[in-house]
Order: sequence, then structure tokens, then C-alpha cells
Amino acid sequence: MPVVNRIADYAEDMKTWRRYLHQHPELQFECHQTAAFVADKLREFGVDEIYEGIATSGLVAIINGQGDGPTIGLRADMDALPMAETTGLEHASTVEGAMHACGHDGHTTMLLGAARYLAETRKFSGRVALIFQPAEEGGGGADVMVREGIMETFSIREVFGIHNVPGLDVGHFYSKPGPIMAAVDTFHINIQGRGGHGAYPQETADPIVAAVGIVNAIQTIISRNHDTRNEAVCSVTMLHSGSADNVIPDTAYVGGTIRTFTPEVQDMIHARLREIAEGQAASYGASANVEIEIGYPATVNDPDKVTFAAAVAREVSGEDAVNPDTGMEMGAEDFSYMLNARPGAYFFLGQGEGAGLHNPNYDFNDEVSPVGASFFARLVETAQPLT
Repeated sequence: MPVVNRIADYAEDMKTWRRYLHQHPELQFECHQTAAFVADKLREFGVDEIYEGIATSGLVAIINGQGDGPTIGLRADMDALPMAETTGLEHASTVEGAMHACGHDGHTTMLLGAARYLAETRKFSGRVALIFQPAEEGGGGADVMVREGIMETFSIREVFGIHNVPGLDVGHFYSKPGPIMAAVDTFHINIQGRGGHGAYPQETADPIVAAVGIVNAIQTIISRNHDTRNEAVCSVTMLHSGSADNVIPDTAYVGGTIRTFTPEVQDMIHARLREIAEGQAASYGASANVEIEIGYPATVNDPDKVTFAAAVAREVSGEDAVNPDTGMEMGAEDFSYMLNARPGAYFFLGQGEGAGLHNPNYDFNDEVSPVGASFFARLVETAQPLT
């Protein structure tokens, strides 16, 4: 695999960094130890500027190239997940109830590898802004960094990110023009009935029967109200009610997730959820209150940036290892906020066989760190070549 030779020399160092990060996971916006580790490495590499405390614990580092030119942004997420690790590895998490089960330790390591190389060689014009972001796993750290003005403050013209993929061959890349990951919303339906003795249901307004009716009717949104040529998901994932076998309760709760790619489909599902929940509940003599939490927007790649980045990926991994027009995915990603602010592209990088993301047995494959670092570095050198 023709990774940048100098970056290949960093492979053992990157493994050491990544495994340290894996042992010390941090959650949401509280990535202070991780950010301090990153900042120390960046100072060691000789980057020109470091700006800390963005979105609580995020940071942006600047490396100046040779001569005038624009600024390209490269992003890595730093936070872990609130779950216990079961790998039994020597470098397993030392923090109870937290682990890097999504590979953000690897993403941070790849960007650090690129930073070391770019600070050392500076074979580009303009500047590169290295964005180390907290709170991707809920919290929308990317949104906060954008709202705190990183794009304007650092004059970032375009932005790129990577995510690892278990099950895809090591070093293989894929992406697509336009929407690649879904918008995610969460719905909460609270049903108010009238409880009573289970032996006398005629004296109640049973919220459980209403909840079941709502759940069944929700299944018609995608099958009967949605154009199947557009991808969408509306999944009920929770139904809670009751506390005793002979008591009909007063209330019930139905919750779930919505995944869409366009505002029109998103609005339709929201409207139908409200109509169905309220109408079904009323038909059973109950009432329903629907709350919808608007989450991350769809991740939408700029087509020209996908074409450009795919060409760079081919330089790194070879012609047959890059798919620039894959299908859309129903997962969500807060890099979407950065792509809403600036044109760019989000690419996936294969890390070979192993446990899937968000699995307690997951571990990032250190073999792909030089690949991702080379991709980041070559994006900068190709986008902003020396003249």
C-alpha cells in the first residue's frame, strides 16, 4: 500500500499514541485529558498555533505552508462512548464505564500523524487547520465548534473527515457525492389514559392498548406515506407501561428514532407521527403528547470534493481500493454541521475484520493509522500545492 514513506516511519509511534488514548477515554465535551495529550504532541511537532478550549475541550491547530494560499480544514473526533469494554486487551480502557468503541482514538491518531508530517515537511501553500473535536457521540460538538466561529476565525475554505469501518478491507475507502449519512431525530410519545383494576377494563381508558395501536400505525408511515425511492427509517425502539399484572396503568410511553435525508421527508414523518399518535390515542379514549427532538442533520458531501478526495485516496491505497459512489447510510454524524458550513467530504476507511462499532469487543486496527494519516496529508499537499 503506497502510504507516504515518512508517515510509515511513524507507525510505531502512532500505535503508542492510539493505545494511550484508548486506555484513557473521555465522554462528551469533557475531553480535557485527551486534548492536553493532543496539544502536547502538536507542540512537540512544531505546529505554528494552537487554540484550546473551543467547545469546552476542543482545539484547532494551525500549520503554515510555504507562501500564501487558502486554509484547508481536517477534522478528528476525540470522545468515547459510555459503555464497558470487554476486549481484555493490555491497552483496554482504564476508565470504568467508558471506552473507545467507535475508533475516535484512531481518528485522533491519524490526524496527529498527518500533523507531524505536515509540520515537518510543509510541502504545501497556505495553511492547514487541524480540528480536534469533542462530543460527536451526542452533544453535537461539531455544531458548537462551528457556532463558536472556527470556520470564520481560521478562514477555513473546505473541510474533510474520516471514519473507520470494521468489515471493510484494510486501507479501502468509500464515500459518495451528496447525502451519505442520515439526519437523526428522536421521538417521545407520552400517552395519558385512565387506569384501574385489570379485572374491570371497561372502567378504564387503557393506555397500553392505545400504545399498541400507535406502534402498529407508525409502521404505515414508511410503507404507505413515503415515496420508496427516497430512503427513510422510522423505528419504534421503546414501549414502557405498567407495574403489576392486575393493574391497568394510567400512562404509557412510546419512543424511537427517525432517519431521513431531506427536509421534506423529515417534515412528513414528523407530521404523520403527531397525527397517528393523537388520533389513535383518542380512538381509545386516551390522549397523546408527542415531542420530537431534532438531532444531527444529514451529512451531505460536496460532489466536487468527493471527486477530488477520491483521487487522493487512490494515490494512497490504489485504484481498486476506492469506491467514490457507494450507497447512503442510516447512521448519523455531526460532521454534517461542518459540511453545512463549508464544502467538503466525509470518507470511510476500512480497518479489516473485527467487532463492529459500538461493540464492547471493538478495537481500532493500528495498521490503518498510516493510511489515514497519508490521506489527510496528501489532501493538503494536493489541494494546496507549492507554486
